[in-house]
Amino acid sequence: MRGMGARVGRPEPWLQIRNRNESIAMDERGVRCLWRFSSELHIANVFPSTAARLMRKALMRWPVTMRDVPAAMSGPPRVSFLIGHRGVDRLPHLLATLRSIAGQTGVVFECIVVEQSVAPEIKPSLPSWVRYLHTPLPRPDLPYCRAWAFNVAARHAQGDILVMQDNDVLIPERYSYEAAQRVAEGHSFVDLKRFLFYLDEKATMQVFATGAPPRGVAAIVRQNLDGGSLVVRRDAYDAIGGFDESFIGWGGEDNDFFDRATFLGGVYRYSYLPLLHLEHPPQPEKVSVASGAIRRYRVVENVDPGQRIARLRAIEQGQMSGPAVVD
Repeated sequence: MRGMGARVGRPEPWLQIRNRNESIAMDERGVRCLWRFSSELHIANVFPSTAARLMRKALMRWPVTMRDVPAAMSGPPRVSFLIGHRGVDRLPHLLATLRSIAGQTGVVFECIVVEQSVAPEIKPSLPSWVRYLHTPLPRPDLPYCRAWAFNVAARHAQGDILVMQDNDVLIPERYSYEAAQRVAEGHSFVDLKRFLFYLDEKATMQVFATGAPPRGVAAIVRQNLDGGSLVVRRDAYDAIGGFDESFIGWGGEDNDFFDRATFLGGVYRYSYLPLLHLEHPPQPEKVSVASGAIRRYRVVENVDPGQRIARLRAIEQGQMSGPAVVD
């Protein structure tokens, strides 16, 4: 059954591609990267045609479908997509991401967008099927706090499966179904993305102009990325204390979250789905390893994950009034 995760044996050959110095483990459907932080697929940088072929192969197996509204389904949502957002510059990225979510099939879902800003800006542009929340900034100069946005959305979510979704990443049409299947097998945390294809500007503009998945060439192919899109069972999310809202600005919160998830157990990282990243200028803090959030992670990673969990569970997070900063 195509796209239903029914294969038995070894993962498809295209899933097993990695850099020469990297090792993988496999189950019957996916690949687990046996190194800590994300990496770029070197052959895709050297031979762009290889990146294009890999992307076409992946999307043939796991197509991205983009719709204005989700297909009609009955019953309460099983899966809740949670997205944080700020500003109007990336509104086209968000709207394209929402169209890929609307293309989901096989499971009832909802989507919550949390706008983190001084005043509401994007609500009139969002489709009616999306639930919108606005969290006013406690101070105008507060950098974007992705962890706070996720925690706020999680408090309002109806589904028992949460998807922490970036506002610039397109997902295959069977993503939510595959997520629900892996959770049903007993996994608490599920990372399904094998390759994240970074689209170039031309391909991204094509998505905005046509509202359809791209046919362009990926500029970068990245693997083993903690962020982008992550599936979490709601009770497990609460059990590890959610995201740490002390990570203000870019970076670190996903790594800390995965540290604590690994400590709790139940993590499925045999990934097999392709995701598409829409092009945009990098976050200013991303070019600096000295950013405040990155410095915080360098300190936090030396603290026992169990202690981190206890500390976060002892405070109230996800409040509309502002992030809860833990010393």
